[in-house]
Amino acid sequence: MIPLLFLVLFAEGVVALLLMVKIGPLRELVMKGLDQVKAGKGPATVKTIAGTMSVILLSNFFSIVKIQNKGAKLGTMTPMDQVLWRTHLLEASLMGFCLFLGFLIDRMHHYLQRYTGLKSKIGSSKEEFERLEKEKLQLKEKEERATKEIKLLQEEISNLKEKLNKHKLESEGKDKQIETAEAHVAALQKQSADLLLEYDRLLEDNQNLQSQAAGYRT
Repeated sequence: MIPLLFLVLFAEGVVALLLMVKIGPLRELVMKGLDQVKAGKGPATVKTIAGTMSVILLSNFFSIVKIQNKGAKLGTMTPMDQVLWRTHLLEASLMGFCLFLGFLIDRMHHYLQRYTGLKSKIGSSKEEFERLEKEKLQLKEKEERATKEIKLLQEEISNLKEKLNKHKLESEGKDKQIETAEAHVAALQKQSADLLLEYDRLLEDNQNLQSQAAGYRT
């Protein structure tokens, strides 16, 4: 069992090293392998193996304590007990390191997954930020164009107001001219009526004078 534990410990050490140090595409391959191990029935199998190793570790620990108590009672340990004690201690140490490295690999895999997710989110956030910056520049350009158009419209409105005021003043001047002309026409009409009346009176006087002159002749 000890050679198998050394092999497992070596494999876990290699996996932990590849997770800590990025060497080409090896980290991605290890991450994909761990993803497959954690998929489906993998977690249950890993937990079963870890539980079995924990039970064996406790058994070795109790065996070590039992051998030590036996040696304490006898005052010394027999060569067989010493061999068993060292064997159990080595197995317990290897199992403890294997469990520790397994837990370390699990945590590193978890945090690397989170790091990858955050990195992708940061990448998408960066793209979103760049897109928003472009939209901001486009909106700024549109705002500048709209400002220029508003200024042009304001200038046109100002020119139209000036023309309107000018036409209004001209219209008021023409209205005054019309009123003056109408007053002049009314005065001329009144003068013409007075002249007609005077003409009629003179015509009547002329007729009277002619009739008087005709009477004197007779």
